[in-house]
Amino acid sequence: MAEVYNHKVVEKKWQKVWDDEKAFAATNDYSKPKYYALVEFPYPSGQGLHVGHPRPYTALDIVARKRRMQGYNVLYPMGWDAFGLPTENYAIKNKIHPKIVTENNVKHFKDQLHSLGYSFDWDREINTTDPKYYKWTQWIFLKLFKAGLAYKKEMPINWCTSCKVGLANEEVVNGVCERCGAPVVRKVKSEWMLKITDYADKLIEGLNDVDYIERVKVSQKNWIGRSTGAEVDFQIKDTEDKLRIYTTRCDTLFGVTYMVVSPEHPYLDKYKDQIKNWEEIVAYREQASRKSDFERAELAKDKTGVAIDGLTAINPVNGKEVPIWVSDYVLMSYGTGAIMAVPAHDERDWEFAKKFHLPIIQVVAKNGEEVDVNEAAFTDVATGVLINSDFLNGLEVKDAKEKMIKFLEEKGIGQAKTNYKLRDWVFSRQRYWGEPIPIVHCDKCGYVPIDESELPLLLPEVESYMPTDNGESPLAAMTDWVNTTCPCCGGPAKRETDTMPQWAGSSWYFLRYTDPHNDKALASPEALKYWLPVDWYNGGMEHTTLHLLYSRFWHKFLYDQGVVPTPEPYQKRTSHGMILGENGEKMSKSRGNVVNPDDIVQEYGADTLRTYEMFIGAFDLAASWSEDGVKGCRRFLDRVWKLQDLMTDEEGYSKDLETKMHQTIKKVSNDFENLKYNTAIAAMMTLLNDFYKKGSITRGELKTLIILLNPVAPHITEEMWQIIGCEGRVYQQTWPEFDEAKTVESSVEIAVQINGKVKGTLGIQKDDPKDQVIAKAKEVIADKLTGNIVKEIYVPGRLVNIVMK
Repeated sequence: MAEVYNHKVVEKKWQKVWDDEKAFAATNDYSKPKYYALVEFPYPSGQGLHVGHPRPYTALDIVARKRRMQGYNVLYPMGWDAFGLPTENYAIKNKIHPKIVTENNVKHFKDQLHSLGYSFDWDREINTTDPKYYKWTQWIFLKLFKAGLAYKKEMPINWCTSCKVGLANEEVVNGVCERCGAPVVRKVKSEWMLKITDYADKLIEGLNDVDYIERVKVSQKNWIGRSTGAEVDFQIKDTEDKLRIYTTRCDTLFGVTYMVVSPEHPYLDKYKDQIKNWEEIVAYREQASRKSDFERAELAKDKTGVAIDGLTAINPVNGKEVPIWVSDYVLMSYGTGAIMAVPAHDERDWEFAKKFHLPIIQVVAKNGEEVDVNEAAFTDVATGVLINSDFLNGLEVKDAKEKMIKFLEEKGIGQAKTNYKLRDWVFSRQRYWGEPIPIVHCDKCGYVPIDESELPLLLPEVESYMPTDNGESPLAAMTDWVNTTCPCCGGPAKRETDTMPQWAGSSWYFLRYTDPHNDKALASPEALKYWLPVDWYNGGMEHTTLHLLYSRFWHKFLYDQGVVPTPEPYQKRTSHGMILGENGEKMSKSRGNVVNPDDIVQEYGADTLRTYEMFIGAFDLAASWSEDGVKGCRRFLDRVWKLQDLMTDEEGYSKDLETKMHQTIKKVSNDFENLKYNTAIAAMMTLLNDFYKKGSITRGELKTLIILLNPVAPHITEEMWQIIGCEGRVYQQTWPEFDEAKTVESSVEIAVQINGKVKGTLGIQKDDPKDQVIAKAKEVIADKLTGNIVKEIYVPGRLVNIVMK
């Protein structure tokens, strides 16, 4: 009789065995077939792991373990995305150096991951705050700078009046700082930028060559936002200047009834003496400065604006004078900072026009018919016929666009243009806890890169991490570090005091895993050629836009530089759904619904947590946590454990379960490859029930079940493998194969009917002849055959129907 499964003893035992044996270390034997499985490395926060982390880690651990048993040299690494503002804030509040905070957090995270039995290759562990790592982050920046893709630019940033730091758009909520609640204003700052826009087309076209789930491709394309249209110049009446706008719908130019410029548009200051309501414009500009770009661009928000009294524009296609408004929904950072408004055919323009009582002219009609434009004619104008449009009248939209572009170019008032929503990447941060930017500024030579031999440029020790009142990084106060000599002329110069964003280290970390201890290059050409591209990368859907875009940009740049051998970094990209609280809401401390994985491991075991996280529901969808579900998965593992008491000495599969065994191998194998972990586990649960129903399991069947379950529940399966006397370890075994022919049921149960009503069932072989099946069917219902049989119907593999009078 098998003892009760003691997860506390068994799991620690096998974790030590795997560590001692370096069971999951990838080898440098480049002759073997390789498989590179990657999960997003975590930010090591003080809170440690939450139950959302194990979902992707377990999923790719399953794939990695299965691949090893299929003969691959598997790289499944882990590291730490450890620079960032939360650590710096914690350090400021608690007066602990960010380095110490990071070390403590990493240790806690690593202990938690270790307790879950992941097959990470810990020999390749990386940390973005390690100078040996960020040396190469700085090296990549220098490459970008020398290639003209890194530059400085004056631009508005979100400035917290209390924290004294610049904030990302997502850190501004309702005009205040998300962390401290203080007002946020717009402040112009000189920022380092990366010219990701130069790679816009390559980033779109590269998606044709990778295996990404469709919604990931869509998010990438939408963020880049490539569109074709035209640039058009609107003369500002009685001035020498023109307002240049970009539009994808130049066919609607006859429907323009007003224009809108951004509150930051330079023409406002240029012509302020002509603007009669200048004070009103200034007040509105002040209001706009307190909103983030995200808030300003939000479609659902209430429309605000001020008409410019003293400036109007001339529509270049019909000479009509139209008013110019200032509104915060137009951003200087997107396009030209000015738009033409066609309220009959654009929802936002229509809402604006309705609020401020501006004219609305319909210029596209579905069937050539005019409608009541006050009832939102904008709903669908992708196709239709032009009306109220002079020389375009009667043309379909597509033809009207072509004719209008030709007209604009002939008149010299516009031209065809491809545009992008994508903007260059704001790269610098006025903070301490980040990679120093390896640039000095010389009054004579300008911005000069330091010599590569001086890398890494170390982050200096500082007494205070507090932000400065003037918005500069805390490093700016370190004059001994800041003051240096120019690498170009040898004269006095100052180091750059901004640091890199957290995105920097995470844009290339997957490359370092291939050769993490190399001090001569970010990785050797041999390692990069062997391991790239990443075969399967999984992470949160929230990172499939910016993080993925940034890392693809860096990789494509390094490919153009001859550093990496593949144009794309990741061959396959999938994402997982969030785990919600038991109440169906997002887990958070404020809601009191956070589940600590340590508690689950302690009470039910790591294998139970792993099994439940995979069984909770479809992997790509959100799922609510259930304590009852956790208990159910523990009961499943306990029943697997007790199969030892049912085992016979037979090495093969029993005849009556042979088909079921091959079906289960096929199902589990395929489902593991297609993110259907829940149905793979369900298949093993069904097979388990069959064993208990039969009352026995052969040694061969148990060995196969142990191997199938091992990627999900590695501890209990290794222990059972040892107890039943099998050689070696489970992780060293060969993945079971199925015989397709044996997955087809040779026997089937069919219904036996009289006059279409089921009276019994009959087990037959699929190839039994019709006469034999009908004869057996009659035997089953012999006592019910009391009339005259007029017809005997056999539907192969389904039913026999005896028709009687």
